[in-house]
Amino acid sequence: MVEKVCFTVFLCLSACLATLLSEANGSRRQPQDKFILNDPEKLFVFGDSYADTGNWPPTDASRPWREPYGMTFPGKPSGRWSDGRVLTDYIAAYLGIGSPQAYSLWKGDEEAKQYGLNFAYGGTGVFDTFEGGPNMTTQINYLQQLLQQNVYTKHDLTSSVALVTSVGNDYRSYHGDIHHIIEEFVESITKQLSKNLKRIHEMGVPKVAVTAMQPLGCLPMVAFATGKYPNCDENTNNITRFHNQMLKQRVDKLNNQTDGSPFVIVDLYAAFTTALNIKHNQHPGKSSFPHPLAPCCLGNCGEVDVSGKKEYGLCDDPKMAFFWDMTHPSQQGWFAVYSALKSSLPHLFHHPQQETPIV
Repeated sequence: MVEKVCFTVFLCLSACLATLLSEANGSRRQPQDKFILNDPEKLFVFGDSYADTGNWPPTDASRPWREPYGMTFPGKPSGRWSDGRVLTDYIAAYLGIGSPQAYSLWKGDEEAKQYGLNFAYGGTGVFDTFEGGPNMTTQINYLQQLLQQNVYTKHDLTSSVALVTSVGNDYRSYHGDIHHIIEEFVESITKQLSKNLKRIHEMGVPKVAVTAMQPLGCLPMVAFATGKYPNCDENTNNITRFHNQMLKQRVDKLNNQTDGSPFVIVDLYAAFTTALNIKHNQHPGKSSFPHPLAPCCLGNCGEVDVSGKKEYGLCDDPKMAFFWDMTHPSQQGWFAVYSALKSSLPHLFHHPQQETPIV
């Protein structure tokens, strides 16, 4: 996600959700996971900055291509919204394959597409957002075009999995009358998201994983803006929980309508709260991070003023910070999230014979 939009939407949305949450709780079902994919060879990625590995144009105007982004890995800016690796890199390593090439950096060579392609673009959403960039439908269109051009074949897709991230940019770009149509807005997002998942599967990808939203109220940007820092904002987390409950109902319905239950949820909400040891009262507990909601890169990370002076400050050691900037985990933060997710991943993907080590 990209820090550009005010927080009024979060605060207003939360006031409308208590009743909706209780209603959603009464209709939850447990899906049957019958599908196992043997030895996936490719990973196709769609979504936003939590998965983007370099799709923003590599110019000085693009923050993920400026220092200090990428300082931990690969040692210089690489287009990732972190000091190092992001979720895509860890999922690819789990699958035992290389991290897929960013689509905008792909030059058409065969070797670079062997592990799939990454279409995720920071700041985008299911629908158009203030940030611009290709929304999720457009990203899926890119893969469709590659199929039509025989860059990939249907057979290629049958040995692949898809990762879809949706971490809140649609909500941050919302500008309608939220007091009257909040339920309809959440339903419109999750409905379109379910259509996207179905489309990816119908293109030939046998397993499609989508992220549940992380606890938005625990992002430093939100915690600071709402005055709740060093704790999370419960009102904003209500938005996340309502979205995730609606998403689960959509995914359950898709699986009930599709042979093999090919759709799965990667529970970022649970993984973030585990990594940060978030309690029910929204207070981060003891974890490996001394100040869980404090970003390592504080201020306008990557920005400099007209005189060349940095508009940010850096912590002493990114490994001690869960968050890299005001909205994105550090590499160590993503490793903590991955560690929390890892026990559930065999239910989401077939475990490869050998996981690719992350060093």
